Amino acid sequence: MSFMSNTMKTIAMLRSLPISDPEALIEAEMPIPVPGPQDLLVRVKAISINPVDVKVRAGAGVQQDPKILGWDAAGIVESVGENASGFAPGDEVYYAGDLTRPGSNAEYQTVDYRIVAKKPASLGFTEAAAIPLTAITAWETLFDHMGLTKDTSGNLLVIGGAGGVGSMVIQFAKARTSLRVIASASRRESAEWCKKLGADDIVDHSKDLGQQVQDLGGADYVFSAYTEHREEDIASAMNPQSQLVFIDDPQTFNIGAFKPKSISVTPEFMFTRSMFATEDMAYQSDLLRQVADMIDSGQITGTLTETLTGLSVESFREGHQKVESSHMIGKLVISYS
Repeated sequence: MSFMSNTMKTIAMLRSLPISDPEALIEAEMPIPVPGPQDLLVRVKAISINPVDVKVRAGAGVQQDPKILGWDAAGIVESVGENASGFAPGDEVYYAGDLTRPGSNAEYQTVDYRIVAKKPASLGFTEAAAIPLTAITAWETLFDHMGLTKDTSGNLLVIGGAGGVGSMVIQFAKARTSLRVIASASRRESAEWCKKLGADDIVDHSKDLGQQVQDLGGADYVFSAYTEHREEDIASAMNPQSQLVFIDDPQTFNIGAFKPKSISVTPEFMFTRSMFATEDMAYQSDLLRQVADMIDSGQITGTLTETLTGLSVESFREGHQKVESSHMIGKLVISYS
């Protein structure tokens, strides 16, 4: 492998600032990373911005060196570590990365091969970059934590159905379970998106959620992207001995709201395997391979709704602003070319 330079362009942060501040994100020239024994060096072609990018940027504080954000990418393998199997230079891949390592907002990134898969053949890099983080989160929610199977019946409530993760939860549930899917949406365009993805019913989470869901038979399973200060409302929508999995980060959490109905409550964090190098890290690679097969066979569709262009501070600032608004439908991707 030969490079014209030993450095690469990155978009990074040095201190936590409002995204409107000109210094919130900076362009930084940094060394091209050297892959470790289990790493792939990937030339990044496109990335997606997620709420985790906004949270880390806002909460990381002052950095001694520029911190590269970014946890969703698609690109081309440039080189392969000596212990990284199943990949070769030139492979087109997608992945969500590792929260403890430099992110994908750069021309090149090193990533453990055990959390990478070849991207769907039917999607370009831009479309593929929208998938990994949300697909892993949705898959772990439904099939790891809830233990759902093709024969599982009942009602699944998806709170925040038009968001990136909610969009995948709806599709996985319709493709791989026998559940009736109830999606929450408070805007007409959000409701239309959820119905397009397969939701059977729509409820408005800005109104009395409990009553609306109970009128449909109550929820046996709940995925929630917006849980804080809504515990009693969510519990009222749920049936006895049901299951809740949430992905937001409540500063306070009223677990008592779920006790009378013996509701099981589980947080989902898709970075756990990579952060702690669990023995089953490669599960996420296999998961992403299965997702690619589902996309290529037409069982599910991509969730890209907006594309920005260029590895530039301007594009990333606009992307962060849009994600911070909490009004995104589907996913926003920045294509580097």
